[in-house]
Amino acid sequence: MDNTSDSCLDVATTEKSGAEQPSASSESPVCEAENGSPAEKLLLSEATGSTIKDDEALRRARANADETIQSEKLQCDQEDSPGKAVQQDYHMPDVITVRVQRDSDSFQDVVVKIERPIYHKPFVGGFKNKITGVEFHNAGAQTIPKPRPDRGVQVFCRETQTVYERNKPQQTKNTTSTQMTKVGLYVSSVTDKLISPAKYLTAEEYHKRRLEAVIVLQTYFRRWHAVNVVRNLRELKGLRLAWEAQEELQRKKEKEEKLRREHERRLNPKTKEDFELLYHAVELWRQEETEQINRSLTGAERKAALCGLLDQEAQLIASIGRHKLHADEENQQKAILRFLDKCAQPKRWKAYDGKITEMDTQDILRARELFEIYCSISMNGIPKDERRDVLLTLRRTVKEHECKLTREIVELIDREVDLMSREVKECNLEGLRKRICTLFLQYTKIPEFNPEVARILKHQDLQYLVETIWGCQSALSVCNDLYDLVMVRWDKQHEWSPWNTILLTENEADAHLKLCSLEKAYEATFIDGIKDKHTQAKKYFAQFPAMASFLQRSDNQANANEFLIATVTNSSILGKTN
Repeated sequence: MDNTSDSCLDVATTEKSGAEQPSASSESPVCEAENGSPAEKLLLSEATGSTIKDDEALRRARANADETIQSEKLQCDQEDSPGKAVQQDYHMPDVITVRVQRDSDSFQDVVVKIERPIYHKPFVGGFKNKITGVEFHNAGAQTIPKPRPDRGVQVFCRETQTVYERNKPQQTKNTTSTQMTKVGLYVSSVTDKLISPAKYLTAEEYHKRRLEAVIVLQTYFRRWHAVNVVRNLRELKGLRLAWEAQEELQRKKEKEEKLRREHERRLNPKTKEDFELLYHAVELWRQEETEQINRSLTGAERKAALCGLLDQEAQLIASIGRHKLHADEENQQKAILRFLDKCAQPKRWKAYDGKITEMDTQDILRARELFEIYCSISMNGIPKDERRDVLLTLRRTVKEHECKLTREIVELIDREVDLMSREVKECNLEGLRKRICTLFLQYTKIPEFNPEVARILKHQDLQYLVETIWGCQSALSVCNDLYDLVMVRWDKQHEWSPWNTILLTENEADAHLKLCSLEKAYEATFIDGIKDKHTQAKKYFAQFPAMASFLQRSDNQANANEFLIATVTNSSILGKTN
């Protein structure tokens, strides 16, 4: 072996069988080199790295039945590289022994068989050591895939994987034949038709014709769609015109009705506003007549005409005054009856099924009894017996409460009964009866005698709000038509009150209630003016004790809310600062 110095010897790995193999007489390990080198050129080592001597047996190396001995490649030429070993590539054995610690001082050797994968493991996740280049897979990549359970159905078979082709002829059941003219046979050709070959149609021409047909279809569809759109617009236009015509007709009717009411108010004035309208008309008439006299007459004729105009004005004013007195009496009586009837109305509410439920309380029954008595004593032309019964009923009613007012009513009732017994004429009793009605009306307006009247009586200060605070005109358009003005809430989020209201026309009020933000809709100057009017109203109504207590509670609540908002704001600022 002349080239042993330039090559390395491979020492074969020796495995032990079931029984221990005897060693040589000198108990030295017997090995055979793969290339036929002598044994004295080989060197064995243990797994710990120590070299096995020549006089030691393999038993000394602790090679059991399931163990293997790892070998190393040694350079035989000790002169070039003495003692330098080249480690062989490590291969995992099929069987390994693992020592497991059972207790603190006891160990157990466990034989583990290694199963080699028969397929290439895919990389399903893990990490790689950048220094050594070793890849570490996840646990799912280190185990055999779980087999699918057998469903008992054969999935792969030859029948499903093979295609068979068959040719089978078909013959129709209808037998046909042709016939032609020949000697001795004539066949008519009347129904025959001549068929000639048409022009060959290319693919480009076919698609072009299809495109033209599609364009035609789209044209007709778009025309149909346009007709429908125009028809819908025409219908909407007709509806709009009809609505505008109806609205115009409604406005004309309302204007005519308003003019009719104005004419009726001038002929038969009943309310205070009606008489103010008459006085205003008389004043306009006087001014026109005066201007006409001043333009056309001079001297004594002018003075005489002015004196005649003054007499006519006085007569008109006197006539209006007489109508006013009569209307005041009539209106006062209607207002009294309306007031007492309102006190006698039952309480109403809507039930879950939409029906209106009514309920009479003791106070309502008391108010209804007083209303019926007042209607009876205020009637004229009733028989004496019925009048006497009404007076006795009134006497029993007011006798329930002892006071100066009731004593005076009882005294007047006794006087009328006495005069009636003496056959005094009714015209002489009108003053006495009117005084009884007046005192009894005063009796019905006292909450102690008529508890239901407490919720009906209110402060008559709306006129002060309209005339003094708002000046009888709209806050926006300065419209002074009282019949078109309404009072609505300034801030719709809060309840109505004299300091949360604004005087506007009906259209302006509708637009105002639709606003979401007052600051964005109105200018700051306008808002300040409205707040000044609210302050004036609050000062006026603070004079009343009931309103003063309410204002005090409202101010306390507002101050508490402001204090709470300021506290939360300061806390937020301090939190952000910290």
